Amino acid sequence: MKENAAIEILKTAILLERKGKAFYSTIAKQTQSAAVKKIFTMMAEEEDEHINFLSRQFASYKKYNKFEKNEPSVHADDTEAVQILTEEIKKQISAASFEAAAISAAIDFENKAIEVYSGRAKDATDKNEKEMYQMLADWEKTHHHLLHRLNEDLKEEIWNDNNFWPF
Repeated sequence: MKENAAIEILKTAILLERKGKAFYSTIAKQTQSAAVKKIFTMMAEEEDEHINFLSRQFASYKKYNKFEKNEPSVHADDTEAVQILTEEIKKQISAASFEAAAISAAIDFENKAIEVYSGRAKDATDKNEKEMYQMLADWEKTHHHLLHRLNEDLKEEIWNDNNFWPF
């Protein structure tokens, strides 16, 4: 028997977060860049928070057939720290490195999470479910924004370093 959409999307979301955590943890372990290690460790920890949060929601839904009320997002605004790390990353890696490839792949992970969460936020009828997925989509958008900006900066750097400009 096929489970309802709420259970299916929760399973998908938990699996997506586990894959993200595994990927980010692996990059953090393998990188030679201290700044990249910090960024990916932070992202793995946040994915772990998402897993725990979604697991609690899954248990609540399975037991009571409803979603818990969402607490305001507790993730800190790391904007200043992230900007400092971003500058360190740009100094420590090249745009054609393992770390740059990892950043590019991480963007794809974040895009998928945003797509899943935004889609479910749009389709959900339960207020708590809708708010939960919108909060998660917004959180993933902050990851995406950071990674995208870093990727663009690295791309500019390689273009400049290799005189790819046509003028």
